[in-house]
Amino acid sequence: MRLTELTATEQVTQSAITQIVIKLERDGLVERRSDPNDGRVVLVHITPQGANVIDSRRLERIGRIAGFAEHLTTEERQTIADAIPALRRLVEIAGDA
Repeated sequence: MRLTELTATEQVTQSAITQIVIKLERDGLVERRSDPNDGRVVLVHITPQGANVIDSRRLERIGRIAGFAEHLTTEERQTIADAIPALRRLVEIAGDA
């Protein structure tokens, strides 16, 4: 992504996103590359190490939610399952916005 896209997506200032990217780059989680279509533009790419961090945190969240879900009744779990199509649609709408 371009830094300007990250600024909009993350709803922070250009200065803040630049500082965040610098730290993530220093930690080996992202890298900056020139845009092959426009040499003036810098694109931020996630590294394999960064992808591993995201994956491990996602698995941690899934595990925690699954643990909480064990305390729900069968009906409550079914209600959540029934809501999944609407939640997917919300994600699509948000992606289009």
